[in-house]
Amino acid sequence: MLKLNYSGFSLEVGTDEAGRGCLSGPVVAAAVILPKDFTHPFLNDSKQLSEKKRDELRPFIEENALAFAVSFVWQQEVDEINVLQASITGMHRSIDALNVIPEYIIVDGNKFRDFKDIPHKTIVKGDAKYLSIAAASVLAKTYRDEYMAKIHQEFPMYNWARNKGYPTKEHRNAIREFGTTEYHRKTFRLLPEQLKFDLKIK
Repeated sequence: MLKLNYSGFSLEVGTDEAGRGCLSGPVVAAAVILPKDFTHPFLNDSKQLSEKKRDELRPFIEENALAFAVSFVWQQEVDEINVLQASITGMHRSIDALNVIPEYIIVDGNKFRDFKDIPHKTIVKGDAKYLSIAAASVLAKTYRDEYMAKIHQEFPMYNWARNKGYPTKEHRNAIREFGTTEYHRKTFRLLPEQLKFDLKIK
């Protein structure tokens, strides 16, 4: 059973991101403040839910949250600042975009930078422990999946509608055959062969 609150503050925001481990597309982050009477029968970490369940949850979260925001950190910026910093930057932007100023921040994972003067707590596997982080994980994942399905139309050979940009065998084979696109993260090891090549030139 997921808990509703960690800090005791009524305006506690949960934040999470999706897409850190992908070879293409943005990192997407979300921030959600839930009301104190919020409940849902199957809200959980987005990775534990089917796509159908996530798609059902998204409008429910958006309609019932006190505040929510979603932000995209595009692949070029991921390459510039690295994926961890992109994740934290995305979470900061989401919190900053809320129409309510939170009193406390709970973050999925173990890394975060101070945001303004708002206290925060990092929680490993927080998306499976606290409802607001789980809600943020669902929003981040559904918004990102929707975007990847959209750019799939432009480059169907990578099948992003299915693999969402993750390093599946199918995705890597397509990179091998067709090369990269503007949506690929150029600083990531897109193919296993890159490691062998890197070793040779040292």
